[in-house]
Amino acid sequence: MRIDEYVQHDATGLASLVKAGEITPLELTLLAREAHDEVNPRANAVIEFYEDAESVVGANDGIFAGVPFLRKDTGASEAGRLQEKASRLFKGYRPNTESHFFRRAREAGLRTLGRTTMPEFGTSGMSQSILNGVTGNPWDLDRSAGGSSSGSAAAVAAGITPIAHSSDGGGSIRIPASWCGLVGLNPSRGRVSGGPNNQDASSGRSREFVLCRTVRDMAAALDVFSGHYPGDPFIITQPKHSYREELSQPTGVLRVGIARTKWGAVDLEPEVLEVVDSAATLLEEMGHRVTEMEPPYESAEYSRIFLAGSARSAHLLGETAQAMGRTISADTVEPINLKIYEYGRRASPFLTGDVQELMRRMRVRVAEAVEPYDILLTPTMPTVALPHGTIYCTTNPTLSAEEFMEADAALYQYLGVLNVTGHPAVSLPLGQSSNGMPIGLQIVARFGDEATLVRVARDLEEARPWRDRHPRVWAGQQH
Repeated sequence: MRIDEYVQHDATGLASLVKAGEITPLELTLLAREAHDEVNPRANAVIEFYEDAESVVGANDGIFAGVPFLRKDTGASEAGRLQEKASRLFKGYRPNTESHFFRRAREAGLRTLGRTTMPEFGTSGMSQSILNGVTGNPWDLDRSAGGSSSGSAAAVAAGITPIAHSSDGGGSIRIPASWCGLVGLNPSRGRVSGGPNNQDASSGRSREFVLCRTVRDMAAALDVFSGHYPGDPFIITQPKHSYREELSQPTGVLRVGIARTKWGAVDLEPEVLEVVDSAATLLEEMGHRVTEMEPPYESAEYSRIFLAGSARSAHLLGETAQAMGRTISADTVEPINLKIYEYGRRASPFLTGDVQELMRRMRVRVAEAVEPYDILLTPTMPTVALPHGTIYCTTNPTLSAEEFMEADAALYQYLGVLNVTGHPAVSLPLGQSSNGMPIGLQIVARFGDEATLVRVARDLEEARPWRDRHPRVWAGQQH
């Protein structure tokens, strides 16, 4: 197989070739390394392609047998591998814990070959850090790949691997999916375990999953990573069918709530709204009942939740730094994250209780607002990918902690709210701007109902296929 052939396959397709004996896992690893060596010097998506990648093992008969995979540099961990969280504070850190997530990945046949870039601590939705530099969007290297799963998105979009680990605590899967033209699902709270040591990340707001290019890969990944472990605080109803089986199930007639207005201070770009309207018309043509909905919350509510949680975050960061024998300062932590840490240290410890109450109120308010609908259709982002170096970066020293969080809540206005409520939501690459940048739309389902998301996403992919759209930086291609 040539590299220009490798990049045309999704993960499901590559696994089927492995199981048919048409290619070996080692050959796929070598192709992934070749793709990395070609495009990574431009995109800066992968921090480390493992020196021993060719000896990485996994099941040869799993759902993703032999498929190359990458790990985001935070969250789920591989024991003994570097996990630096894009921070000088964690430089050289190697966790001892092997997460359930990567055990399942190996059992499914995935070969984890390296780790990807991100903004420091995953605080920002942009794609740069002092430690690892700027990750460019493969569609336009002068623009952000989105974050915080920046490198995972850029690597998949550029063809290094067809699928990569990601995580989402406030939009960190869906932002880069929208800006890099990928499929990015944030599952329901409790669908994917954070165990054995991170089951309750950010009070349940943060979840682990993947970024990929096709809906069938998303469905297969749900089959791989879904399931609970002893000690998980959130255990939800399991589906009637495997998610791959849902790909052949009828969708039925759905009540669809359409978000045509902004949910925060940042205005919707006209081209984004055009894609929303076009998708709403398409859903109506499919027989669904479509009505426009009002914003279900105020973005200031979300920023208050984050700031209230800063006391606990500061305490945990301080404890971790002390255990490593390191000091939190301007030499080890980026400007905005240092300000958030200092804000949290000054805050009352009673704010931790406030977080739970603020989240409870938001869950009730949003649940009541969306109850009439089976799914929601919203923009994923109000804009196409922004240039590097904006006020939304944690490297920017000009804002206070409060100002940064207000700006964050305004830009990611359709996203973080769903981390609080626990709803599953997927960003699909359903449009492009006049200058060729991807525009993602978000489909939101009822809590625990990823099955409906799989069926609707399948319908939309079939009606508005994106398979033949490729970025300028695309392995094995001339652009």
